[in-house]
Formats: sequence, C-alpha cells, structure tokens
Amino acid sequence: MPTALITGPTSGLGHAFARALAAEGYDLVLVARDEARLQRLASELTGTHGVGCEVLPADLADLGDTRRVEERLRRGAVDMLVNNAGFGSRLPFDAADVEDEQRSLDVMVRAVMRLSHAALGRMLEQGHGDIINVSSVSGFLPRGTYGATKAWVTSFSAWAGMRYRDQGVRVIALCPGFVRTEFHQRMEVDMSAVPRWMWLEADDVVRQALADLRTGKVVSLPSRRYKTVVALSRLVPRSLMGRLARRRR
Repeated sequence: MPTALITGPTSGLGHAFARALAAEGYDLVLVARDEARLQRLASELTGTHGVGCEVLPADLADLGDTRRVEERLRRGAVDMLVNNAGFGSRLPFDAADVEDEQRSLDVMVRAVMRLSHAALGRMLEQGHGDIINVSSVSGFLPRGTYGATKAWVTSFSAWAGMRYRDQGVRVIALCPGFVRTEFHQRMEVDMSAVPRWMWLEADDVVRQALADLRTGKVVSLPSRRYKTVVALSRLVPRSLMGRLARRRR
C-alpha cells in the first residue's frame, strides 16, 4: 500500500484529505499536536477503510518536533506528503503578539520548507512521489502576514512542481478561498458577512486538488469563482488593492 503523511489531519481540509486518501487505500501517518484526537481519527479510518494509521504527535511551531517529523519522512518510504497544518490570527499585524506571528511563520513556512525538503530526498531516490502544500487564494491578495506566508507557499510549490516533475515527483499548491472548516471558529472570527456563494466544501476542495495534482498542475484553484477572483486580482492596480485592504482593517 502507498503511504501518505498528513499534517493537521484532525479537522478541516486535513481531515478531508485523510478520509479521501484512506478511501483510496493509502496507509497514513497523522501529524498534529493533539494526540487524543489523532488516536480517535486513526481508529475511525482503520475501522472504516482497513488502512494502517501511524500517530505522530508534534507541534510544528517547535523546531525539535518538526525535526522528528523530518526524520520520519527520511527513514520510511512516504509516497505523498500533505502539508496542511495552519495557523491564523484575527488581529492586524501591528496589534498581534510578535511571538504569535513567529509561530505562524514557523508552521506555515518553515515547516512546509523543511518537511518538503525531507520528503523530496526520498521521493527522488524512489523516482516517484507527491507533495501537496495547502496554500490559499489570499496569497494572491494583500492580506497581511497570512497572505504573505501563503504567497511563499504558492511560489515555492509552483517552482518545485516544474523543477522536479521530470524526475517523477509532483508538487502542487492548493489555493482555496473560504472553506467550511473549524479554522475561523478557532480564531473566534465572525464570518457571517461572507456571502454564501463564496464558501466551499472541504471534500470538494480535496477532490479537485487530487485531480489537479494527477493531471500535472502546479497550482490548484478550486471552483470557477476563485479562478475568477485570482484572474481579476491580476488586473486590478496594486494601489487600489492596497486601499481596499486598508478599508477592511
């Protein structure tokens, strides 16, 4: 059986990836901070799909924990890496605790870079492998440090996807918009003003991401509505985008 390592699999897109890949017959390595939730998820997936599930508790804001996950990627064949773990803050940059900003950077940039590097070495030796880095449509827009981290993830993944495809390794950035998950609730952000048409379902996003990966795309923009948003963002002058961003603050 192939094996996939997923970070942040206990909720949201990570949970949807875990269910989808287990249904395809992947054994899973599940990485998150909450060991109890990981164990429950492992039992659920093993019971439903009969796949093997390894639980690896780790806080990717901690470099020591991140290195343990890197070692797991290096020592055992992993056919797919899903870098999904996220970090959000409802405060603007100037009001946020700088240590929270650092943790966000560590989880969404440092960990993505280090885990991708660890997985890539084994995948190139094997001559095959897939890396899915969960980014966001906000990476195409002026959206503070969250958007800036996601811009890095998208740029890095698109480059890696083109660089390593001829060596059998596929890399893709998944860039959804608003997805119905626990993400905003955990940040205690009121999203009631977001129009219904802008929301996506996690299972649909994952289904599209896997299809785009397997057809050779290096960036996945789920749904026509968000493809349109990104296309329009490239036409709007940066000065106007900046004014709109300030107005939201």
